Amino acid sequence: MSHSSCCVLLSVSLALCCRLWSVCADFPAVFGDESSGFGPVFEEQPVDTIYPEESPENKIMMSCRTRANPPASYRWRLNNTEIVIGNDDHYSLMGGNLVISVPDKSKHAGNYSCLASNEFGTLVSQKASVQFGYLDMFSTDEREAVYVKEGQGAVLLCDPPPHFPADLFFRWILNEFPEFISLDKRRFVSQTTGNLYISTVRASDSGNYSCFVSSPSIAKSVFSKFIPLVPIAERESRFSPCYILCVCVCVCVRVCVFSPIPQIRWRKLDGDLPVHRHNISMAGSLLHLYDIQYEDEGLYECEADNSKGKDRHKVHLYVEGAPEWVEKISSSERDIGGDYIMSCLASGKPKPHVHFLKNGRMHLKSDQLKINLHLAGMYQCIAENRHGTIYANAELRVFASAPSFEWNPVKPKLLGAKNGRVVIDCKPRAAPRPSISWSKGTELLHNSSRIFIWPDGSLELLNITKSDEGKYICFAENDRGRANSSGSLSVTDATKITLAPSNADVSVGKSARMECATSHDPTLDLTFIWSLDTHVIDFDRDREHYEHKMVNSTGTSSSELLISNTQLRHAGRYSCTAQTPVDNVTASAELVVRGPPGPPGGVRVEEVTTNRVRVIWSHGTDNLSPISKYTIQYRDVREQQEWREASTSPVNVEGNAEMASVINLTPWTEYEFRVIATNTLGTGPPSDPSPKITTREARPVVAPSDISGGGGTSRELTITWTPVQPQYYYGSNFGYIIAFKPHNDPEWMTVTVTDPQAQKYVHKDSKIPPSTRFEVKMKAFNSQGEGPFSVSAFIYSAQDVPAEAPTVIEARTLSATEAVVSWVPVQLQTVEGYQVRYWRESVENEASAQRALVSSRENHTRLDNMKPNSHYLIEVRAYNGAGYGPASQRHKIYTKKARNRPPKIIGTKINYSGTTINIAWEQVEPLANESTVEGYKVLYRQEGQPSGMLYTTVKQSIDLPMKKGDYLVEVRAHSEGGDGAVQILSSLMWYLGVKLPIEPLSGKL
Repeated sequence: MSHSSCCVLLSVSLALCCRLWSVCADFPAVFGDESSGFGPVFEEQPVDTIYPEESPENKIMMSCRTRANPPASYRWRLNNTEIVIGNDDHYSLMGGNLVISVPDKSKHAGNYSCLASNEFGTLVSQKASVQFGYLDMFSTDEREAVYVKEGQGAVLLCDPPPHFPADLFFRWILNEFPEFISLDKRRFVSQTTGNLYISTVRASDSGNYSCFVSSPSIAKSVFSKFIPLVPIAERESRFSPCYILCVCVCVCVRVCVFSPIPQIRWRKLDGDLPVHRHNISMAGSLLHLYDIQYEDEGLYECEADNSKGKDRHKVHLYVEGAPEWVEKISSSERDIGGDYIMSCLASGKPKPHVHFLKNGRMHLKSDQLKINLHLAGMYQCIAENRHGTIYANAELRVFASAPSFEWNPVKPKLLGAKNGRVVIDCKPRAAPRPSISWSKGTELLHNSSRIFIWPDGSLELLNITKSDEGKYICFAENDRGRANSSGSLSVTDATKITLAPSNADVSVGKSARMECATSHDPTLDLTFIWSLDTHVIDFDRDREHYEHKMVNSTGTSSSELLISNTQLRHAGRYSCTAQTPVDNVTASAELVVRGPPGPPGGVRVEEVTTNRVRVIWSHGTDNLSPISKYTIQYRDVREQQEWREASTSPVNVEGNAEMASVINLTPWTEYEFRVIATNTLGTGPPSDPSPKITTREARPVVAPSDISGGGGTSRELTITWTPVQPQYYYGSNFGYIIAFKPHNDPEWMTVTVTDPQAQKYVHKDSKIPPSTRFEVKMKAFNSQGEGPFSVSAFIYSAQDVPAEAPTVIEARTLSATEAVVSWVPVQLQTVEGYQVRYWRESVENEASAQRALVSSRENHTRLDNMKPNSHYLIEVRAYNGAGYGPASQRHKIYTKKARNRPPKIIGTKINYSGTTINIAWEQVEPLANESTVEGYKVLYRQEGQPSGMLYTTVKQSIDLPMKKGDYLVEVRAHSEGGDGAVQILSSLMWYLGVKLPIEPLSGKL
């Protein structure tokens, strides 16, 4: 189901704020020294203020601060009406700041602006609103319960109370504060309405919900009465209602209530989603566009689908923006009597309205303000639309004075080279613009073939000689007065090149040398400047290659340029400029650098076959040495090989060639090629690689290797091999054909294996005789055909399982947990061993039987880990590589009762001579499930040693010899069920005739 566009997003400010402000804050820099004074420059302006109606602070402060010389005075306006400070007790000034005491919504709400004035003019600040914020309490009426079937969607309505401003933040409480619900794929809270959307209601959603509303502007929060949500058990339904939310400023939200939970995807129908400027979250339901641009405007669609269907919705995003300056006014000083155009141009959507203020009053409602320079003052250009307002401020000054050379007199001493040219500046400060005249001494100068007075007042002299020396005076005059300034001209000898640099021709890596010598006026300092193709050589930065030496003597100077390890980039036109404070002369020479060729260009491949291609290229630069040959290289793209030199036809590719064939390539392989040129000076860099190509397919020529096999289970022939490497597939649909037959049988059997990486094939056939010799050979195939067979290998089929069952001759118990079984071996050479299985009758099934494997060389084994006092069944069968043979007849045994508990030590006593110690214990009385005690075993061993002296006795005590060192005594009962649990006695010590106590330890198994 598809919906047409039904939602228009609100306008989106490009800068993501309500209003943008800009001011010019650099007036003094335009006019030089601040001490001369300047008009106001805002450093702090009033901003929009929301005053909480419940605020305990009974005042509002609106900021206004400027930099000005002399300091500015301040006034304020409310809704364009000036506030008279002193007539209203609510208003007072603190510096330039406006303080509103005991604010009253009916009197003090509105738009405020600050006016700052001094003798240079008046500026008006940006407008700032004062509004009174509030957030009422929710209604105390009980909320009705919401009943919804499980699997369907639900919407819990927030219905926030009256409030201002509108920027609320919504969350929902579940059961008690502060248990806020977390948002996920199923749950979403609209930050437009506050409603809670649950796409698929579950039994776990049952509870009491409260809408929690916060107003960041006034720092207040309230919450609603609880709304009970009661899920009703119900089978799944396909769709629940679909809710569409379109949320601004830069968020697109599609909230749909579905079951099962759908996958949600976003796209822009008339373009792509902005790269790196969008984010999709909340399981796809929230599309967030960052840093909105005008090009983001368009039609957006979200699509939701689950296992039961698909739904989509379209929304149109319209992007608007606050004004931005394209061109704005700036502070300026202009001469009296001239004309000047102040221009403002702003972009924005909707188109901004632009108007001007002069000294805080409306001037002209126009983008361009043409002002007569008598109108000095503070000007403001204001551009506004419904998304914001921007200001550009400027101070216009008018200058009027008689001519003055105080700040820029004529240079008192002037130099000019003989036969050269000299320009003498005359730039007095004056307004209106003065008329300029010149004299030499008392002689008034006029324009001629050698003398020219420029429109800006400068005097130019051409082809000067010694007769032009003297005092030159500039006269300036306007309607406010006149002034003059003078300077003396001296004529020096001209600078001349006496030795110009010579052309040079070198090879890469060699050195080149150029010399330059001049004659010049001995009274002047001279420097040499070397440049390459008009770029001055930096000898510090390029000292690796460039070095220069200079020699000076009276009236002559010379410079030598040395170029070391010359590279191709050093070729070009070198210029030597000899420069004095008066004149300069230049001479040039060419440096030719010859080197290896540059890379060929435009490498491409044509005429692709199975094992050869034609490579075509264009000549690169030969770097002034003819190309003698070309080398073609290739590499296998799939194998990521290094570049290799290709075999070509012709074998030697001459320097005038632009194509050659590459041969001996591998079929069905992706290659790329490059070309390298060589001349007598060396080999150049390679070309860029050609586009990748794949050679055509061909029949394979390589067969699998290392064919072997054998073994396996009965009636099987197992064949193994080493697969062909991928570079030898030579085509698609690669696989193997296996041919095999019994030795000396004329008829071959064949099978096909389609997995190119396979390494094993097992042929199963009930007619295959066991241990039969087979001849096997293999070949590869692909979509182009079959390759050659490998060399034959000989493999034996699997042997049969043993056909006979062993004969058990004895099975008897040894203890409560052990037994022994023996049998008559099977007389077959193929037997590899025997398997003995044993399990408790009527308690365990045959599948869970314990197993023991015995070599074919043995005919008996010991069974352990048996349960006491239990009936066991035992069977034996022979086995080999083909499997297990038939089982023997089952034998039944009965394990003995369990072994006994440990004896309890009741005393230790050392005899009078001190040579023995008597250990006594209580009689072990067997339990009903324990064997009758037949006697006791006593192990007497040194501590840390695994073995010692073993004593047996039927008594309840024993005398043991005293020994030097630390000893342990282990006592256990013995019965047909085996040795019982042990009682350990430690530490039994005798050292240097001193008797030490002993300590009984707990019994151990």
